[in-house]
Amino acid sequence: MQDILNDIVKAMNASTDRGQVADYIPQLAAIDPNQFGITVALPDGQVFSAGCAQKPFSIQSISKVFSLTLALGKIGDAVWAKVGREPSGDPFNSIVQLEHEHGKPRNPFINAGAIAIVDAIMMGHEPKELLAEILSFVRYIANDNSISIDEKVAQSELATGHRNSSLAHFMASFGNIEHDVDCVLGAYYHQCSIAMSCEQLAQAGLFLVSEGTNKSTGSRVVSSARARRINSLMLMCGHYDGSGEFAYRVGLPGKSGVGGGILAIAPNKASIAVWSPGLDKIGNSKLGTQALEMLVERTGWSIF
Repeated sequence: MQDILNDIVKAMNASTDRGQVADYIPQLAAIDPNQFGITVALPDGQVFSAGCAQKPFSIQSISKVFSLTLALGKIGDAVWAKVGREPSGDPFNSIVQLEHEHGKPRNPFINAGAIAIVDAIMMGHEPKELLAEILSFVRYIANDNSISIDEKVAQSELATGHRNSSLAHFMASFGNIEHDVDCVLGAYYHQCSIAMSCEQLAQAGLFLVSEGTNKSTGSRVVSSARARRINSLMLMCGHYDGSGEFAYRVGLPGKSGVGGGILAIAPNKASIAVWSPGLDKIGNSKLGTQALEMLVERTGWSIF
């Protein structure tokens, strides 16, 4: 495995077409695109890493997997009254479908859906209380109390998040946001600004590898049925309108973020985290996708 990862890093470092960083978020626009990291965490506790695998980065929309997991634990299937379970086929920040579908987002991984999830788990609490709960959960599943929120990224998003504000107010007009919109958005931006390394992120995904249990720590996070459903949503919706292409090329449940990270799950095999800040036109890590495609070709881990 270490030889495979070393080969992948060598190939990625040699690439000249690295995509474009997310320049619409000023703090992310300043990230050096010439970085790449990858970690493979196995259920037995073995961890293999190469490249910049220990450097923290903003996980952005990957956090939506963790907030959805929390929501399912807190309110169960009532989640699906607020968000759907279908692929969107539209960009992650599109408002078009919200109008056609009366303020109910297609799935929990597009921005509107994730904002609705944050509203659902706020449950009358202050944003700081909710963020403490989300951060505590992420630290628990990653078995790492050093994970924190990058406040500079959060403030950068707050200052430029006009599209997300529009999505939230639009949903509120249909009665699909119960709390103060600004409070919900503040919590959402800070959730997306959690900073993790590839090694921490791969550890955090281990509960989805082994039917809801992190075997390396012995802790059950969710039921086996719920883990399968989260994985299915990641496969169908985790890469926005590029989810079909990712499934075709990589063949694993995955969730991307505009910080350049991707969390991918090979059921019963491994949790994989990759990071390269340059994005493709859809908003997914360009080299991260290529690296996962190489990894699956070498390991045969595709679920298909």
